[in-house]
Amino acid sequence: MPNAAPQPADLVHAMPDPALVVDAQGVVRLANEQAVELLEADPAGRHLSATLRAPDVLEAVTATASGAGSASVDYEIRVPVPRAFRAHVSCLGDGKGALITLRDLTREQQIERMRADFVANASHELRTPLTALSGFLETIQGPAKSDPKAQDKFLGLMKSQAERMRRLIDDLLSLSRIEMNEHVRPSGEVDLNQVSAHVRDVLLGLAREFECKLTLESDGPVVVTGSRDELVQVLQNLAENALKYGSTGKLVEIILRRNGEWAELSVRDHGPGIAEQHIPRLTERFYRVNVQDSRSRGGTGLGLAIVKHIINRHRGRLVITSELGKGSTFMMRLPVKAT
Repeated sequence: MPNAAPQPADLVHAMPDPALVVDAQGVVRLANEQAVELLEADPAGRHLSATLRAPDVLEAVTATASGAGSASVDYEIRVPVPRAFRAHVSCLGDGKGALITLRDLTREQQIERMRADFVANASHELRTPLTALSGFLETIQGPAKSDPKAQDKFLGLMKSQAERMRRLIDDLLSLSRIEMNEHVRPSGEVDLNQVSAHVRDVLLGLAREFECKLTLESDGPVVVTGSRDELVQVLQNLAENALKYGSTGKLVEIILRRNGEWAELSVRDHGPGIAEQHIPRLTERFYRVNVQDSRSRGGTGLGLAIVKHIINRHRGRLVITSELGKGSTFMMRLPVKAT
């Protein structure tokens, strides 16, 4: 007995991209698993406009369902993170509605943007240490050619500039990788209490170096959906910044609290604080409150940009509060994993 022909619903569910079938009135009759995941709800039985906020796509669906032929429309969504899509709308026959397939363009657009940004940022930020290295080499080959003591001094300075370039390139590559995958939410389980304890233990040596006390207060295990390595990177970055720039307050606190359906993980220092006009720009690439101070402490100006993009990838939020003379608090809010 010959195999039965595949049904339309089977074909839609077999598609690798998000796909929906709407009737002539624009009501969603069928959506595959990828579409449900993208829209964060099953749209079946509701009008397409209730779940897809893209007027150009809705117009194309109306025209196609009326017999105008297939159409392709590019559109973007802004929340929870920016993403770009191409919707292809095909007619299913007179009065039968339309098939909509959605292709995610986010990654390829981010790759192009990453290439352009990397070239622009790297060329700008690497110019200073490269100029310094060239100057030191000219000095060693010229005035200091027969002065071993001066040569040792300038070789040490050259090493520090080379280290600065290495840190800068590492941070640029890290930021590019995170931005490229920002639209894809991690799927692992992470206990923020364990992350906090790990970061505290790792940074106790640095705290002693700055003669600063590093403490941890926690409500106990708080589990979120995420990437452990990335969340460790966020907390370690924030705690290192607090030690480097706020250790004059002699105390840096890591505080983990559960607030309803949100986990709130904060790093608080009691140092000089940050002027209000700087706070909105702290997560911009290469923005520094004090350029010379940041560079002297090994900062690249990319740490908080990396923090922001990792938190965005986890569908969370970074909240920064500060008061001059009293210190600063950097808090990441993440949704607690549903049980």
